[in-house]
Amino acid sequence: MSEQFTDRLWRKVQPIWEAYLEHPFVKGIGDGTLDKEKFKHYMKQDYVYLIEYSRIFAIGSSKSPDLHTMTMFANLLHGTLNMEMELHREYAARFGITNEELEETEPSATMTAYTSYMLNVSQLGGVENAIASVLACAWSYNYIGKELAKNAESLEHEFYGDWIQMYSSVEFTELAENCQKLINDYTAGKSEKDLQALEDIVVKTSKFEYMFWEMAENIEMWPI
Repeated sequence: MSEQFTDRLWRKVQPIWEAYLEHPFVKGIGDGTLDKEKFKHYMKQDYVYLIEYSRIFAIGSSKSPDLHTMTMFANLLHGTLNMEMELHREYAARFGITNEELEETEPSATMTAYTSYMLNVSQLGGVENAIASVLACAWSYNYIGKELAKNAESLEHEFYGDWIQMYSSVEFTELAENCQKLINDYTAGKSEKDLQALEDIVVKTSKFEYMFWEMAENIEMWPI
């Protein structure tokens, strides 16, 4: 079987994603020791992140050259809006935070920089840029979820177990695999220059993901 583009990407992002697993925020979710104020900050920032993230699926759908790709993006949009964001709304309710309060969250510097980058590259390029910009988030969250789910106690944790169950679930795995399939389909036959540009987007967004964990761990907003 010939190598897929995602095989090449994995070699580039594996050390970055392994660093996620060693990050105190992610480890705190895994062992149940994470401070709930840090998780609350993360949850609110990730909620407004997912709103912008959803826009990229809409951009991808509008740039799709065929009905199949358009449908894939529409399904990814539906899954994010109705599955992933619902988890955040459920957690918010535990903190007494309304949906309106979630949506009115002031974006942090990291959240703003990350989503601005994704929206920029998605609007500048073709549909493949939109796929590349959303790939790291979906794929790496599934990677983290599956790794944390290897510990049965983590899965059953009264507070963070739901988070791990969500990102290791069959449904979310399918969403992540659809993103991988899309990028493999759209990179077949591309020049090395084009492949390098897409790889750069995935590596950069992977680094932004690490910055997001840092922002959450340190309850950061803006440095000034």
